[in-house]
Amino acid sequence: MSLEASLVNFLLRHGVKHRTRPDASIAELRATADRIGRLFPEPPRHVRREEARVAGRDALFLTAEGADPRRTILYLHGGGYVSGTIAMYRDLARRLSQASRARVLLVDYRLAPEHPFPAAIEDAVAAYRFLLERGHAPSSLAIAGDSAGGGLTLATMLSLRDAGDPLPAAAFVMSPWTDLAYTGESHRTNREADPFIRADLIRPTVDRYLRDVHPRTPLASPLFAELHGLPPTLVHVGSTEVLLDDSRRLVSRFEEPGAPPRLRRAAARLPPVRPLRARGACGDPRGGGVPRRAHGMSFR
Repeated sequence: MSLEASLVNFLLRHGVKHRTRPDASIAELRATADRIGRLFPEPPRHVRREEARVAGRDALFLTAEGADPRRTILYLHGGGYVSGTIAMYRDLARRLSQASRARVLLVDYRLAPEHPFPAAIEDAVAAYRFLLERGHAPSSLAIAGDSAGGGLTLATMLSLRDAGDPLPAAAFVMSPWTDLAYTGESHRTNREADPFIRADLIRPTVDRYLRDVHPRTPLASPLFAELHGLPPTLVHVGSTEVLLDDSRRLVSRFEEPGAPPRLRRAAARLPPVRPLRARGACGDPRGGGVPRRAHGMSFR
């Protein structure tokens, strides 16, 4: 692990995880997300920024210099379905735009507990259909997300598939939260190692999002869904994360007949807060990242 990643993990562990109480209120969780969001700079002047209303929600288009606006990535932020902001993800979005040479759309989807399951899925589906209605070909679209946004990415594609909508060309998820029943072994083995997520916050977060919905409901926990017919999907996850097994088991499910081809899992000791992972996972021009064509996946 690089010195930069080690420093980020140290700051997260002592500045966020250890200061977040297991009984933290929604207001406290959102205040923490806002503080993290203020750590990230405004996009540089050469990045085109367009505020918009997309399917009734606040949204932001970011287009890096040299990106093709006809190609768009719908990015769904993390935050456990109860927090997360566009501001927190602007830096990641502009790096993703730079790396993929595509425009990135961030959407302020509805959050629980005010808007429980399936409100976030409805908003994400509506945002994707918004792009289709404005003339984007499915082959020019991708969906991406992290943590809860990664699970939401998968749930969105499942909803689109089942409704008969044309699917995007590809998907990219970082540490996707795919099992809201939290049955993965890493919820126990990485409980202390994860520098950001408090395992004892997962159950109250699930309760706020799902209320009386069973946690193994496929759209709530895509790990338990039928995954046939989805586009190629790239998965990134850190080896010390509580959500590691959510990704490991997702990869195993994707290897079943009829599941998306050419999927890769990247396990490394990376910072678990996805905006802080932006340089390593999706945008450092000096190494790795998520280019326009990644592991055989591409969109035009």
